[in-house]
Amino acid sequence: MPLRLRPSFLAALLPSVLLASCHNGPAAEPPLPPGALKAVVAEPGTNRQKLARAVDALFTRKDLGETRAVIVLHDGKLAAARYAPRYNGHTKFLGWSMSKTLTGVLIGLLVSDGRLRLDDAPPVPRWQRAGDPRAEITLRQLLQMRSGLRHHEKAEPVYTSSEVRMMVLDGRDDMAGWAEAQPLDHEPGRQFEYSTATPVILSDIAARVLAPGGSPDQRRAAVDEFIRTRIAGPLKMASLTPEYDRAGTMIGGSMVWATAPDWARFGEFLRHKGSAGGVQLVPKAWIDFMETPSPRSPDYGAMLWLNRASGNKDRKVLFPERGPRTLVAAVGHLGQYILVAPDQHLTVVRLGKTDQDDRPALVGALADIVALYR
Repeated sequence: MPLRLRPSFLAALLPSVLLASCHNGPAAEPPLPPGALKAVVAEPGTNRQKLARAVDALFTRKDLGETRAVIVLHDGKLAAARYAPRYNGHTKFLGWSMSKTLTGVLIGLLVSDGRLRLDDAPPVPRWQRAGDPRAEITLRQLLQMRSGLRHHEKAEPVYTSSEVRMMVLDGRDDMAGWAEAQPLDHEPGRQFEYSTATPVILSDIAARVLAPGGSPDQRRAAVDEFIRTRIAGPLKMASLTPEYDRAGTMIGGSMVWATAPDWARFGEFLRHKGSAGGVQLVPKAWIDFMETPSPRSPDYGAMLWLNRASGNKDRKVLFPERGPRTLVAAVGHLGQYILVAPDQHLTVVRLGKTDQDDRPALVGALADIVALYR
């Protein structure tokens, strides 16, 4: 005889069945923390709640290190801005290797002025001695990190690493002199080698052009004035502050400071292909060159990272599998980022302190923000 369930039994069972089916669906997102939504403007160009949650994750997730500032600009307008305690829009942040991109623009201005040529040997006297194979190095190769000069970035133990030796050990008083004295490990142009020493050489080249034969003070003053009048002033980057070594060379690979809003202005300058306020400050063709893959590294242009696969399983700087191919970035030590996505009309700045082991998670969290803008 078949079992017949009484209505009272079914009524008692029904809530449990419904509850179980609810648990099988997607989990509800936790409520936004107080203040998270305040960091996002009313109309940020995407879903406001989702953007607030993505920005909040950068400050609250334990696997991303310490985020100190985030700015999101969409169509040139502020979409989100948030700072950790003790930081604000007037705090100067060290760009670390984002400084390299600024150095690339500095060289672009000198090329556009006709004072340097991309495919000529740059004015480095040490390399011009008879029989020196470094005389074959071109400005283009330096900008694309394929000079062939000996360099070992992030070597272990740390005191053997080239950038450490140059900046704080035997090269600290004349960093460009130390970098330019390195022998060739490869034929110029043949191999990509990321190098913090290279933009210091480029900074020395700029000083030699702007203050030929000048003293350290004269070199410093000439480069400072050029950057102030040709970059910082037109971009309204009043906080932009480069550091110099004792020889008067800008430490163009790592030691440029600016506030988060000013780093965002620099990103917008790149997004607008070298223009600001409707004025073309550096030729569009120069920014196109900076965004063109190096012949020896598809994920690097000229002092600028590209959102493309590197072809090197040990190097993944951005997120080519998720983000737009046209996205470019200035990237610095400890997780400094200026992400520029022209097709999305987007600039994202993240500043903080994230160790290398947590960088993949941080990159993923930044990709989450970019993905909100289609």
